[in-house]
Amino acid sequence: MRKVWTAFLVCLTVSALCGCGQKKETAAPASAAADTEAPAAKPEVKMGFIYIGPVGDGGWTFEHDKGRLYAEKETGIKTIYKENVPEGPEVKEIMRNMIDQGCNVIVATSFGYMDYMEEIAKEYPDVKFLHCSGYKQAENMANYFGRMYEPRYLSGIVAAMKTETGKIGYVAAFEIPEVIRGINAFTLGVRSIKPEAEVIVRWTHTWYDPAKEKAAAIALLDEGCDVIAQHQDTAGPQQAAEERGKWAIGYDSDMSKMAPKSNMTSPIWNWGPYYAEQVRAIQNGTWKTHAYWGNMKDNVVLLAPLTALAPEGAQAKIDEAAKKINDGSLIVFAGPLLDQEGKEQVAAGSAMTDKEMLSMDWFVQGVIGNSK
Repeated sequence: MRKVWTAFLVCLTVSALCGCGQKKETAAPASAAADTEAPAAKPEVKMGFIYIGPVGDGGWTFEHDKGRLYAEKETGIKTIYKENVPEGPEVKEIMRNMIDQGCNVIVATSFGYMDYMEEIAKEYPDVKFLHCSGYKQAENMANYFGRMYEPRYLSGIVAAMKTETGKIGYVAAFEIPEVIRGINAFTLGVRSIKPEAEVIVRWTHTWYDPAKEKAAAIALLDEGCDVIAQHQDTAGPQQAAEERGKWAIGYDSDMSKMAPKSNMTSPIWNWGPYYAEQVRAIQNGTWKTHAYWGNMKDNVVLLAPLTALAPEGAQAKIDEAAKKINDGSLIVFAGPLLDQEGKEQVAAGSAMTDKEMLSMDWFVQGVIGNSK
């Protein structure tokens, strides 16, 4: 009997335990389950920057590198860069090397890299490519630039108010639309104040060569120019003006400390917000190819603060013009516009389209020099 009773108790216990193990769990409501899910991780972004000059040039490359560091700080991504990269086929291998190092975004910061970037973009469809100052696009390749002609126009006002000879020198890199457009905008700003003033152009055929840039400025000063402007990456032209006791307009970054006895102001770049925005779009899955051409309202292009050497009354004049540019009542390339030979290129009542400005290959009246 004891054995039977014991067996009964064992069976009862096992049955109870089995019943507990077979108890069906009630599923959590969908909303509750969602609340416990971890947020999706943002895709990792690593950017590789390709520079035409050294990061210490104090101008073009310096400003792009500031933008790179801004993007790192604002988004927490990793970046790498390569400086002093020629605008030739060797840039393709540099892009491939950066991708091998884990970069999934490549940024090329000079016009001459465009065709090579287009080739590499086809090889790596999962990598994003950003090209500065060009015009080509693909599904994974965008281009970006800024309407530098707006602050160029404003700087022309400053130069016109300062010149005593009516002859302003302009040291320029290459005969491409980007540079020609800037010279024209500067000249239109000059002539809005002094209609008879001339802007004399000297080509250097280099982006970065302090000695050559300075020599071109000296030649312009020898011709009687008393203000020097530039589309170059160093302060060499301004330093030439400083040595002669004349005045200058810088470019790319605020160059007032590099030529404190000549610099009056500089049209400058501010790339950081654009780079950070591209990173966030990639992380959020919203990035699309584009052709970005930002303006003064976007703060991608600016005019550096006027120095004490700027002419009296210049601040009020540029504030007035800037307000009109920003509200659309002053369009820099609105007609009538005549070229150097007096031929009408833009009729009264019309304005140049973006496409026309991006392919500009002629000089406005008031420019002395060849555009081709």
